Amino acid sequence: MGKHALLSASSSHRWLNCPPSARLCESYQDKISDYAAEGTAAHMLCEYRLKVALGIRAKDPIADLSFYNAEMEDCANGYAAYILELVETAKQSCVDPVVLIEQRLDFSKYVEGGFGTGDCLVIADGMLHIVDYKHGQGVLVEAEDNPQMKLYALGALEIFDGIYDIDTVSMTIYQPRRDNVSTHTVLKESLYQWAEEVLKPTAELAYSGDGEFNCGEWCMFCRAKAECRERAKANMAIAVYDFQEPALLGIDEIASILAKIDGLVSWAGDVKEFALQQALKGVKFDGFKVVEGRSTRKYTSESDVANAVIMAGYNPYEQCILGVTALEKLLGKKKFAELLGRLIEKPPGKPTLVPESDKRPALAITSAADDFKEATE
Repeated sequence: MGKHALLSASSSHRWLNCPPSARLCESYQDKISDYAAEGTAAHMLCEYRLKVALGIRAKDPIADLSFYNAEMEDCANGYAAYILELVETAKQSCVDPVVLIEQRLDFSKYVEGGFGTGDCLVIADGMLHIVDYKHGQGVLVEAEDNPQMKLYALGALEIFDGIYDIDTVSMTIYQPRRDNVSTHTVLKESLYQWAEEVLKPTAELAYSGDGEFNCGEWCMFCRAKAECRERAKANMAIAVYDFQEPALLGIDEIASILAKIDGLVSWAGDVKEFALQQALKGVKFDGFKVVEGRSTRKYTSESDVANAVIMAGYNPYEQCILGVTALEKLLGKKKFAELLGRLIEKPPGKPTLVPESDKRPALAITSAADDFKEATE
């Protein structure tokens, strides 16, 4: 397993907002989830497909990819095609643009021990384009004001700015499972200004373990999130409302609760899971005990069950079509669209209350008073 920087680019959103969390997380073991392992496999396939598309010899990794499937293949091919488009665009202003794959980028000029790996860099006279592949489909990742991408950009400028006299930097998040290709372009001077005024002083605090703890959505991937006292204080603050009947709360109070409630639920789940894992190791929590949870019956051998039922003269099988997601995964996105595109519909989703920052358009909602007014006109 490769070495990770204390102040890594991938965790920069957290330590830039909560500097002391960097040292706090050092005492925790870095556990690799299946989602992370799947993302690593997808990156390996993307690297291979891109090298093949560019005519670079590379070893086929598919036999060693535990999570390989048709969807991952589609994602990798789409990623390679996107990079080729960037290269063709770069050729319009530069005869021979440079393409670098899995490039180590050192930004230690601003962040002690800071380094990372850029998935793909396309460099031409006056222009630097950095692309980062994201295989996850849970959290939508935007390129605008993305600290991980800005750190990669600073690392790339450190190597190539003097050679290519770069003026602008484009940063792209390629996230195919969310149909998300997000690009943000800035002047290099703005990156240097951010590095000196924001990044460097905050990184110094984080490296020394100083600064103030700060709770926010960046807590999601913090290894200390279940035990963090600051997060507990922030989430327990909602208790000031004493959970009165909603009808007794004012609109502003309800809005304040709504803004905190997702974080509260997430925090409560993290604490509960942490406590369970500690209890399984023998830690005692007053008033609680570990018991066997509910379970459902299952067959020891489906084939033996089927044979026994058939021998008795019955049909043990039911016929049903795979769900939309399962079929798309089986066929791959391209084949799925060709065969079934005209047979798929997407009905309106159930109304959901979300923060104003959500990018989905607001539904047109009419009040009961408006409906009454229309009926009487």
